[in-house]
Amino acid sequence: MLADIFGVDGIIVLVVVLVLLFGGAAIPKLARNLGSAHNEFKKGLSEGGQEDAAGTPAADESAKPNS
Repeated sequence: MLADIFGVDGIIVLVVVLVLLFGGAAIPKLARNLGSAHNEFKKGLSEGGQEDAAGTPAADESAKPNS
């Protein structure tokens, strides 16, 4: 995906810039935090879908005026 946007040279430059900005030790920590945030987001989406399937009105449906 990134190779299509930036090309191989662009990805190499991006990695070098990240290492220079954050240092080699911080990159794994940043990636771990990003992965945790992604997992929490997916968990929230699945919990929201379960509530909608259980008959609880979704947020956008409850905001509609009764006509």
